[in-house]
Amino acid sequence: MIVSSACHGVEGFCGSGVQIASLHDSAWRAHARANGVAVLYLHALNPYGFSFLRRVTEDNVDLNRNFHDFTQALPVNSAYRDVHALLLPATWPPLEADNQAMFAYVAQHGMAAFQAAVSGGQHEFAEGLFYGGVTETWSNRTLRQILRDYGRQAKHIAWIDLHTGLGPEGVGERIYAGRDNAQELARAQQWWGNDGATAVTSIYDGSSSSAKLSGMMWSAIYSECAQAQYTGIAMEYGTQSLLQVLNALRGDHWLQMHPEASPELAARIKADMLAAYYVDSDAWREAIYRQAQQAFSQAVTGLSTSQ
Repeated sequence: MIVSSACHGVEGFCGSGVQIASLHDSAWRAHARANGVAVLYLHALNPYGFSFLRRVTEDNVDLNRNFHDFTQALPVNSAYRDVHALLLPATWPPLEADNQAMFAYVAQHGMAAFQAAVSGGQHEFAEGLFYGGVTETWSNRTLRQILRDYGRQAKHIAWIDLHTGLGPEGVGERIYAGRDNAQELARAQQWWGNDGATAVTSIYDGSSSSAKLSGMMWSAIYSECAQAQYTGIAMEYGTQSLLQVLNALRGDHWLQMHPEASPELAARIKADMLAAYYVDSDAWREAIYRQAQQAFSQAVTGLSTSQ
């Protein structure tokens, strides 16, 4: 069983907290051991983003859009071309005219289309949002090596990748993390669905709060551990509204392009980034770990049943 954190750097405060709490949870460790399940914690997959309160890597790459065969033609997100300038205005905070232009796009195309255009992944604008890169990042290569080192002896692998920033505050959406395969989706729903009480959503049928993405990290498991039966989810914990999170992300990208910004503005942008991906309250932290404990336990049950 793999538990990973900080694919999107600044989201690592949540994921790291869950991992550390799990390591101190003797009942959880005993449960995994009793069922013959080894747990591999992958901490801070994107250490640059974690360190500097950014979602991207040192290359401005969204790690969860970077897992492609770069010897082949990369996917084209033509819709992103229409929103790039709207996302990164000349000044920050944006002028009212900038906001109105973005809202006009949403009004014309709908929020779902806007979210897909922005977050689906793009490979044309190296300074832009959700940039997937044109080559493998260091974190990509490192993760693949870890999977080869630890995963190739396993016949069954479960993977829970911890994320924040989408959905209602404190609610952990269980998003199916695998290829568009009915059998693999059904297995994930059986393991984590809790008879419908905790739905496992999918980007393939539109049930997830996430848009359909390309170059996702979990795809590495199919090439690096092809011998294993794989079942995975992303645990996506809500923090703020979609617009608040997007604006925090826009501000962070703007700041990266404008190092001349005042220290006061830079500090405010970074504070907004942290708040967008981590809610600093005991109630939120307790809700996050309670849901993680349940998902971890369900993964152990699923793996032991598979054996």
